[in-house]
Amino acid sequence: MNSYSLFRRSRLRLAFWYAGVMGVILSVLGFGIYRAMMQANWAAMEREIESIAGTLHDSVEPLLPASEAPIAVLRQIFPDLCLSEQPCNATPTLIQRHTIGISDRSTYYIRLFNHQGHLLAFSPNQPLALPNTLNRSSWQTFRTVNGIRYHQFTTILHSAKDHHQANEPNAHPSWGYLQIGRTLEPFDAETRRIQWILAIGFPISLLLVAVSSWWLSGLAMQPIYQSYQQQQQFTANAAHELRSPLASLLATVEAILRLPTSSQHDVPMMLQTVERQGRRLSHLIADLLFLTSLEQNSGAKPFQPCCLNDLVSDLTEEFLELASASDIHLTSQISNSEIYVLGHESQLYRLVSNLIANAIQYTPTGGHVMVSLESHDRTAYVTVQDTGIGIAPSEQTRIFDRFYRVESDRSRKTGGTGLGLAIAQAIVFHHQGQLLVKSEVGVGSLFTIYLPCIHDLIISLKAESRS
Repeated sequence: MNSYSLFRRSRLRLAFWYAGVMGVILSVLGFGIYRAMMQANWAAMEREIESIAGTLHDSVEPLLPASEAPIAVLRQIFPDLCLSEQPCNATPTLIQRHTIGISDRSTYYIRLFNHQGHLLAFSPNQPLALPNTLNRSSWQTFRTVNGIRYHQFTTILHSAKDHHQANEPNAHPSWGYLQIGRTLEPFDAETRRIQWILAIGFPISLLLVAVSSWWLSGLAMQPIYQSYQQQQQFTANAAHELRSPLASLLATVEAILRLPTSSQHDVPMMLQTVERQGRRLSHLIADLLFLTSLEQNSGAKPFQPCCLNDLVSDLTEEFLELASASDIHLTSQISNSEIYVLGHESQLYRLVSNLIANAIQYTPTGGHVMVSLESHDRTAYVTVQDTGIGIAPSEQTRIFDRFYRVESDRSRKTGGTGLGLAIAQAIVFHHQGQLLVKSEVGVGSLFTIYLPCIHDLIISLKAESRS
């Protein structure tokens, strides 16, 4: 329960940090996109205003009068504008309306000032709060009393005769000023729409990130939790395996100490029990250290070419006496061509010997064990097939775990440590190979070792040595 709570807290903390980091990233990204969109829309709007102002400037400037009283001429040039201090009853025709170049009259407005900054003419749709005096700033943004924002641009106008009067001492450098403005209602509406999208979308995105972070943290913690459980199981199994011989050892020693003088002839037999249990402990500890060194790859020597033909042949001869004592027929089938692999010969020897020993151990009297070696497509195949008791399908995925034994075999006095197949699997993995098992209860088992062979390399090295 404590370990489950620990991993749950770790998962919650991992999900919290993941959601927090993703929330910050989404916030910065969303704010950056929002600012970029607003600046792009604002720049596009100002370019549009400047374009309309430039079109009006180029179209109107040649027609501007040079007199100080241009009212009559302005009425002809701008038929749809209202003149300052006069009733506004402009009713321009369609052609006159397009001469100014503004098609959207509801969005844009025009204002004309003389060079002194006094208002001469204006559009009927201009904001009511605008003053009649000129603000000479190029760009102005303001808000009316009803909350509507406007943005306007001011440019200088010159009449056709200004260039000839430029050298006169009393001549003014400009005829007047032209202001083009527009309402910002569409822009502000688009801005509010984007803000609403961000205000609604960000919490939803953050919620989805929180849910996904909880799910991803569970996936990330799952192998760690499984590894922790395996470690706990391994610790429990190791303690169980060590406790039995230790208890037997201590009981035997205690019995020796309590043995009366008249029964001293029983001491040698008891000492043999102590020696047997001590050797069992020694083998168990050696196997555990060997597994640890394989997993950590500590102190590993470089791989050397190893001939599997000699190795399988020697092991078959060594186990022949053990098989004969158990009335088991042990045979081998070895390829005629030499098969070499890169590895540690002592480890490969232990790998194959563990499989042969298991096959003999779990094969009943009168059974058969076949060891074969062949190669195909630069892969060496070492198979150990027996006619033993077999392994149930549900157990075949667990037989390579440390200290794991099939329940039906626990009663067999095999004397093993339960690490033989775990060591074999570790050796195969260390040699970049694969170990597979096929088994059927009551029929037998087939263990196959796949190792990458270097037959072509050996041939080339022999050819170089001969030359």
